[in-house]
Amino acid sequence: MITQRLFDQYNINTNKDLQIKKRCPRPFDTILIDKNGSCYACECTSWLPQSIGNLQVKSLREIIGSDMHRHLQSSITDGTYRYCNENQCSYIRANQVYEPVFQRTPPTGIKHLRLAIDDSCNLRCPSCRKGMIFHKEGSAYNLGIRLADRINEWLYNHKHPIQVHIGSDGDPFASHVYRHFMEQTPERDNIKYSILTNGLMFKEFHTKVPYVINNLQELGVSIDGASKDTYEKLRLGGKWDKILEGLECMAEQKQKHGFRFILHMVVQQDNWHELEDMLALGRRYEADRVYFNKIEDWNTNINFDLQTFMKLEEFKDSLRQVSTDPLSHNNVISV
Repeated sequence: MITQRLFDQYNINTNKDLQIKKRCPRPFDTILIDKNGSCYACECTSWLPQSIGNLQVKSLREIIGSDMHRHLQSSITDGTYRYCNENQCSYIRANQVYEPVFQRTPPTGIKHLRLAIDDSCNLRCPSCRKGMIFHKEGSAYNLGIRLADRINEWLYNHKHPIQVHIGSDGDPFASHVYRHFMEQTPERDNIKYSILTNGLMFKEFHTKVPYVINNLQELGVSIDGASKDTYEKLRLGGKWDKILEGLECMAEQKQKHGFRFILHMVVQQDNWHELEDMLALGRRYEADRVYFNKIEDWNTNINFDLQTFMKLEEFKDSLRQVSTDPLSHNNVISV
């Protein structure tokens, strides 16, 4: 049953008809699992907020292809996109919805498994959270371990190519839950990995999960400053010397394993002047891309009234400059 209050919370009109002729593949090939075990048929819960099941109650095999899963998929195939958040979905807003090769999608059709099962992190960045969140015991930790084990059980029996995305809610190498998951993940040639990390603990822990690193397709690093002062102001708890050591180690591992290496910068009032410096940092450590993302409201202590940089002509000039750089690949925020 559709939970209407979820859509009301995001101001999503479920009676709309967007008449999109192309079909988004995500509700057919992507599952996101959050820290409560809720599963979603999209890469972002605010884009399609209806859960299709809970891993505490059912297995992934039961959830994938369930009645709710098929119902949400039908809103894509009929072109209405009535359950999608057209105001937040990056693909709809940028008109980048594209037509996949369509067929009836069985449980084996999932190609992307996105894990958001633990929000533990060794940093307390003001753009992300209000304070330190770290679980190594207690109910949140125990639930995370159970979810990790159930996911690995499903992966062990999954025979088709799949990419497991780890990170975005917490740090994979700081989290005891994610480290448990990576240490126990089945050694199967069909499973590849993508990791998003703050990079501070990569050097220390990457050798403890060799199978994941050997099968890593993409490594992203969130680093919001290209100088010591800016970095340590925005990445609270981080040390500039240590992140540089981490970047050097990641560059070495990239040369060894051949994964894509990406730097991410959340552009905000205190770092907008370092856009070109971030590109230079990316080149220094042989990054394949540098992505510039607009700061978002995650219900933290950020005062958005003070985020006035986007109105500055100097910022707009800098943004135009970096957008033409091959390293950014035109992946910059819009103003």
